[in-house]
Amino acid sequence: MIMLLIILTIPLIVVLLYYIRQSFIGKCHSDAKLVGKTIIITGANTGIGRETAKDLAARGAKVILACRNTEKGYSAKQYIEQTTGHKEVFVHKLDLASLASVREFVKEYKDNHDSLDILINNAGVMCCPQWETEDGFDMQFGTNHLGHFLLTNLLLDMLKESPAARIINLSSLAHIAPKQLPLDDLNFKKRSFNTITAYSESKLANVLFTKELAKRLKGTTVTSYAVHPGAVDTELLRYITDTWPIVRFIVPLQQLVLRTLCKTSEQGAQTTIYCAVMPGIEKESGSYYSDCALKKSSPLSYDEDLATKLWDVSCEMVGASRN
Repeated sequence: MIMLLIILTIPLIVVLLYYIRQSFIGKCHSDAKLVGKTIIITGANTGIGRETAKDLAARGAKVILACRNTEKGYSAKQYIEQTTGHKEVFVHKLDLASLASVREFVKEYKDNHDSLDILINNAGVMCCPQWETEDGFDMQFGTNHLGHFLLTNLLLDMLKESPAARIINLSSLAHIAPKQLPLDDLNFKKRSFNTITAYSESKLANVLFTKELAKRLKGTTVTSYAVHPGAVDTELLRYITDTWPIVRFIVPLQQLVLRTLCKTSEQGAQTTIYCAVMPGIEKESGSYYSDCALKKSSPLSYDEDLATKLWDVSCEMVGASRN
């Protein structure tokens, strides 16, 4: 009898949790059009990036899908064009784990496009094993921060030519975890590797980068924003079973849990879209957003000296000018 009650109760709890969760999810209600605007979205072949690209294409923007896997990129392009009826969707190769690829992408972009209004640094990797990028950086820090750091700096000249440009960096609530950011060992050469620590530090770097950008771009037409998309059921979760092997034993419940507690990719894209299109948020440049609302980021993310030092260290690591 008790077991029967438990079995009957579980679906009710799941439904209740689902509707409670839905009530807290922010949605971008702006109907702003983006005709004449050009947008780059990294990692736009799947998940949040693809849904962001679809929405912005539907608003009339020319959208560039910057993807490591161009085959998936062209599949996303077809999906977006068929869904929106908008044909100004382009695919360019970009592997953020390779500084050479970043530079090649920027050259190709500048050769083929004459403007840039919005840069969305969306791509990322989460909780992967201790891998290194092509240039010898920790995979998560190298992809999530350094690749985007170089990409952004190489495109700043074009962004500054736009009458109102925006840079949006996808961070995560995980950025609150680090109590320090060891600038002398960002690649885990001296300390023991921990995949969650590596991910959290890369996400903190995203917020610090956003704030430093806002400071350096003050007085220009370019503003920057950091975004926490929420817990989203995307391919970003594919390494979770390596981090927490116990997850393998609850696979039958996995989809139920994800659908109950996580956002869909479309829901996860809402805050990015909000920061891309919402008028009047320019005065909040350098800020952190979640569920389409301005939020406080971690205390450490407000350390201006740390943000400046991270900028300088990042310049050294990618071989960029400190200006």
